[in-house]
Amino acid sequence: MPEPIVVLDANKQTSKRVCAVLKQQDYQTTALYSPTNLEKNIQQDDRQIIIVDLDSVSADNRFFRGLRRKNPGICIIVLSSRSFHPELEEAMSRDIYACLGKPVDDEELVFWVKSLCDL
Repeated sequence: MPEPIVVLDANKQTSKRVCAVLKQQDYQTTALYSPTNLEKNIQQDDRQIIIVDLDSVSADNRFFRGLRRKNPGICIIVLSSRSFHPELEEAMSRDIYACLGKPVDDEELVFWVKSLCDL
């Protein structure tokens, strides 16, 4: 099993819900509410899943490129109420594995996490 899944979401209620869904499937989770603590919680040179809520956290192509440059083993899933993110075209094609719609479908979230853990 990979290192704890990091859930980056400024909305504590949404973050707790995502963490609870994953904990029901026996995944370890770490909730973060600001990107400033993210680097400390990324395991270097290991496969790790990071879930980022685009509605509550300011993130651009450079943010995602920097995460993957520091640790190529991370897998990024983003959550968003928007279906289209033209400002993240580069990140969506290179750095982000999946963009899940909000409200998050629990089964879809678990499917993607399991799929990424099996890589």
